[in-house]
Amino acid sequence: MESEGEFALDEDQVEEAGAELFYTRTLSTFWDVQVGLRHDFEPDPSRSFLALGLQGLAPLWLEMDLKAYVSEDGNMSASVEAEYELLLTQRLQLSPRLEAGFSAQDVPEYETWQGMTDLTLGARLLYHIRRKLAPYIGVTWSRKIGETAHNVDKEGGDVDSAAFVAGVRFWF
Repeated sequence: MESEGEFALDEDQVEEAGAELFYTRTLSTFWDVQVGLRHDFEPDPSRSFLALGLQGLAPLWLEMDLKAYVSEDGNMSASVEAEYELLLTQRLQLSPRLEAGFSAQDVPEYETWQGMTDLTLGARLLYHIRRKLAPYIGVTWSRKIGETAHNVDKEGGDVDSAAFVAGVRFWF
């Protein structure tokens, strides 16, 4: 299960919140196929998706996460995430990451238009208390792309943003 959220301190409100639940099967030595559900609680109105994913380790130890989504309204979207784990010490790890979003059609009520919708660059510094438990801090920079950027800018919205992130990565 994965969950993520975004909270705006200056506005005291949750901007984005969602959860994903996947069933994972090994496809080959370094790759897994996933099928599951995603639910976005924010932005309002909330919506649910059927999800299909491919997760694994590409050459040069690049961790890849590819997901395709179909919403309850039939809207199709996808995300691509790439991350690299750079061990600074036995416990300290720096993880630069890149994430891109895509939409197969215009969905104006969620401020996404057909094509590449957004790009996020970031880095997280993790401290492994145990191999399966690591709190982290980091920074991200996000930008709307293409027609999505044009329409968000036309409506007076923010096309790009930067944020500090903090959390805990764990698995069992």
